[in-house]
Amino acid sequence: MTEHATPELGGAAAHGSIEGQMNHPRHPAARRAGTGRAGDFNFLAGRWSIKNRRLKTRWSGTGDWEEFDGEATCFTVLGGLGSIEELCIPPGQPRGLGIRLLDTGTGLWSDYWSSSGSGVVMPPPMTGVFEGGVGTFVATDDRDGDIPIHSRGVWDRITPTGCRWHQAFSRDGGRTWEDNWFMDWTRIG
Repeated sequence: MTEHATPELGGAAAHGSIEGQMNHPRHPAARRAGTGRAGDFNFLAGRWSIKNRRLKTRWSGTGDWEEFDGEATCFTVLGGLGSIEELCIPPGQPRGLGIRLLDTGTGLWSDYWSSSGSGVVMPPPMTGVFEGGVGTFVATDDRDGDIPIHSRGVWDRITPTGCRWHQAFSRDGGRTWEDNWFMDWTRIG
């Protein structure tokens, strides 16, 4: 497992739990009023080629990664209050659907996922906001036996021609994180 310091949050380890991070006054989600704005996900609208790098086995400590191609088509909806993504892995084969919606009452974005295998929107969504050109989203969504698994997804390196999304999981309340998926997006249309 890799421990990561998150400078704008003072480091995950500094705040103990994911709940502590979310309530810390410098965490983007703690500033609920007016942080999320219509259009925050407009950068995703279009067609993308994606280079994926995913950890083969989580929590193994092996550092064994697999690499594969993908593509996505994304649309802005509801005047910028939403974004819809169809992800194809491999290219041409639909794998899943990302739905991102802004709660205008809280100013938080919710990022939902549905796989082509089930067609069901999986709860709970990751929630968060963009700050300083970086979108950080967190959730407690799975269990490893009796241990809750915290997840964090980050959108960064956002330019007109590319962006990156990466994901990490924590089994210790957000003190340490294991990176498990990186997606480098290149605009193709």
